[in-house]
Amino acid sequence: MENNKIVVTYRKSYTSKLLTALTWGAFCLAMAVLAFLVLFILIKGLGNITPDLFALEYTSENASLVPAVVNTLFMTIISLLIAVPLGVFAAIFLVEYTDNKGKLVSLIRITAETLSGIPSIVYGLFGMLFFATALNWGYSMLTGAFTMAIMILPLIMRTSEEALLSVPDSYREASFGLGAGKLRTIFRIVLPSAIPGILSGIILGTGRVVGETAALIFTAGTVAKYAGFMDSGRTLAVHMYVLSSEGLHMDKAYATAVILLGFVLLINGLSGLAAKKIAKG
Repeated sequence: MENNKIVVTYRKSYTSKLLTALTWGAFCLAMAVLAFLVLFILIKGLGNITPDLFALEYTSENASLVPAVVNTLFMTIISLLIAVPLGVFAAIFLVEYTDNKGKLVSLIRITAETLSGIPSIVYGLFGMLFFATALNWGYSMLTGAFTMAIMILPLIMRTSEEALLSVPDSYREASFGLGAGKLRTIFRIVLPSAIPGILSGIILGTGRVVGETAALIFTAGTVAKYAGFMDSGRTLAVHMYVLSSEGLHMDKAYATAVILLGFVLLINGLSGLAAKKIAKG
């Protein structure tokens, strides 16, 4: 029987060869498109980065991006402060305190996945109608931050849930066996083990806030100044959009795109280092 066994490997299967070729083709195409976009931005923008872009105050002559960078950091921090606790604690509730196969959990998952696919401009219109108009917050950083928080909440909740589900049950059982309670087990055993996965969701959410334009135009506005909680202000992505739409400073719009690209890479790099450091303990 052993000698009659037919062994099929992917090297001898035409279907596997075809799938392998398609996978490599898709990978190469994606990398080519990404490389083209990055090179296009760098070629168009690097030569237009001038000292007046980094002036402390924005004027019609210098089109400084410094206020937009400060506003971007401000917007990102407020949005994460709102969305991360809600998303992580919602994930803890779903994984640790409910039946993972129940109808309620399934409904919440479907709702979160549906919300993740909604265009950002819809979130912007909701934020404008609810926060800006109904709550009378107007065009402000707070309106924009709450809108961004709602937009990234499903992403953070789903990634946190997957990270918590990936923690082996043996960790929980060992903790219970040593006499720890449920709450102590969650915060001292389960949550630290899931932090790298949770941070990956936060990184994705951060990138979405930094690169968002449509939703923020309707909620935070486009005023080029340092903005407080209740002031209208533009982020870096909105700043680039306004410059390109006006058509008066296209060279500075390309330069802003380079800075925005570097800004996103820097945030992702720092977040990745933080995740590795936390994972190592």
